[in-house]
Amino acid sequence: MNMTDTTRNTDAYQLLRTQQDEATNTSWFFMHKHQPQHELGYRACFSVQLLKELHLYLRQSVERSTLIGGDVDGKLAHLVLGSDADVFNLGGDLELFGRLIRERNRDHLLAYARLCVEGVHGVYAAAATNKIHSIALVQGDALGGGLELALACQTIVAESGVGMGFPEVLFDLFPGMGAYSFLRQRISAKLAEEMILSGNIYSSDELHQMGVVDVLVPKGEGVQAVHELIRRNQRIPHARVAMNRVRQTCNPVTLDELMRVTEIWVDTAIQLGDKSLRTMERLVRVQQRRPQAAAERAEPARPALQAV
Repeated sequence: MNMTDTTRNTDAYQLLRTQQDEATNTSWFFMHKHQPQHELGYRACFSVQLLKELHLYLRQSVERSTLIGGDVDGKLAHLVLGSDADVFNLGGDLELFGRLIRERNRDHLLAYARLCVEGVHGVYAAAATNKIHSIALVQGDALGGGLELALACQTIVAESGVGMGFPEVLFDLFPGMGAYSFLRQRISAKLAEEMILSGNIYSSDELHQMGVVDVLVPKGEGVQAVHELIRRNQRIPHARVAMNRVRQTCNPVTLDELMRVTEIWVDTAIQLGDKSLRTMERLVRVQQRRPQAAAERAEPARPALQAV
């Protein structure tokens, strides 16, 4: 990725690659640092390690940095989320889910779910409570919790042909870390529910037509599109900050709301039977293989959902 000469590397993590572009007051972080999806059996999902690093990053780079309050030298601050793997993020740690469910270990499953929710809401709150514009840079598949993280951002920039969706219903579960709450900010409640219960993987092109993806660009042009978006926002910093506040005022997503939803998710998960758990375990093996574009796996004849 080409950054400006004033980029300062703030890398201090095992699974996050971070950079600070002081020229534009932009903080970048890329998940799955040095962990290509197809090497060493690495699964580009929300491991406990990745979640802890995300929490640490948000505390250090948002709460304690020049991003607080933004408006440094008249510049709007930006937070950009990306990935170094072939995918953006494949969602929750299904291997951990399966083990905890088989053990009927509700307490540990709930602790994991809360860690996920706090991370996702931390990204959302960084923009909602500070003068920051958050951008998800989606250059590879974003599934389940990975898509929930992207939805927590104010703007989703996606490259064409990327697979995005919620496959949890395949093992009789639902995405419980903010999918419904964040989708309702972009599409109708009816369409959000249909997306969640269908289990379909949509292409980024389809979701752009539906209004879920904000900016769609050809493959390989995502970083350039983010830089252009940042430049446009810098021309209207006060209007952008005001719109952030309007969005939060009219349609807020609270941490309490997400926590109550994830309690329902845990209670549902702990009831799953052997058939669902075997499906979950098969998906773990899929996660360990280098993925093809999810859009290519989707049925060509399946019509795209229409926004209502």
